[in-house]
Amino acid sequence: MVRGPKKHMKRLNAPSHWMLDKLGGIFAPKPSPGPHKQRECLPLLLVLRNRLKYALTGKEVKSILMQRLVKVDGKVRTDTTYPAGFMDVIDIDKTDEHFRLRCGQ
Repeated sequence: MVRGPKKHMKRLNAPSHWMLDKLGGIFAPKPSPGPHKQRECLPLLLVLRNRLKYALTGKEVKSILMQRLVKVDGKVRTDTTYPAGFMDVIDIDKTDEHFRLRCGQ
C-alpha cells in the first residue's frame, strides 16, 4: 500500500508547456507545494537549466541555488523544485539580471 504523496513525475506526464523532450530521460522534476498550481508553474530547475541555460545539469542548478544567488519575487529560494509561476520575477544577483515569467506564443 502506498503511503504519502507521490514524489516523482514521469516525463510523459509533465505539462506540455514545459517542452521537455521525450527521450531526455525518464523522470521530470515534480514541483514542490507552493503558491502556483502544478499544471501552471515551472520548477526553478527547468527555468535555470532549460530556459536560461545557466547550467547543464541539475547538480549545477542545485549548487547555484545553494549559493543563494537566485531570488523569486525578492526572496532567496534554495529549493530546486520551487514552483515559479505566471508574473513571478526571478532575480539573479551575480549577473544583475531580472526575468519575469509570462505566457508566450
